[in-house]
Amino acid sequence: QVQLVESGGGLVQAGGSLRLTCVTSGNIYAVDVWGWYRQVPGKGREMVAQLSRGRTNYADSAKGRFTISRDTAETTIYLQMNNLKPEDTADYFCNGKQTYPTVQNYWGRGTQVTVSS
Repeated sequence: QVQLVESGGGLVQAGGSLRLTCVTSGNIYAVDVWGWYRQVPGKGREMVAQLSRGRTNYADSAKGRFTISRDTAETTIYLQMNNLKPEDTADYFCNGKQTYPTVQNYWGRGTQVTVSS
């Protein structure tokens, strides 16, 4: 099992920045892909950024503005969000995906980000 706890959300004006933090614990070395997802009411959860073996992947909406990273102790995942836009308003969730021996997705409870115009 892997536990994920997000923090860092809040209210920010358009153009501002936030850094989301995801503290991980448990069997984290079984996780192959770390990611951040977001969800707005009435819509599905969408991928924002992923990190796997040093490689990153971003949604088109996040490219050039968001950066996913991991601390040197490999226990915390960050999402640095710059130049925030009102359309970035959502609940943000940390994700850990294990692919072996079976696919398992681990989720945190989320942190809310609100960007005012």
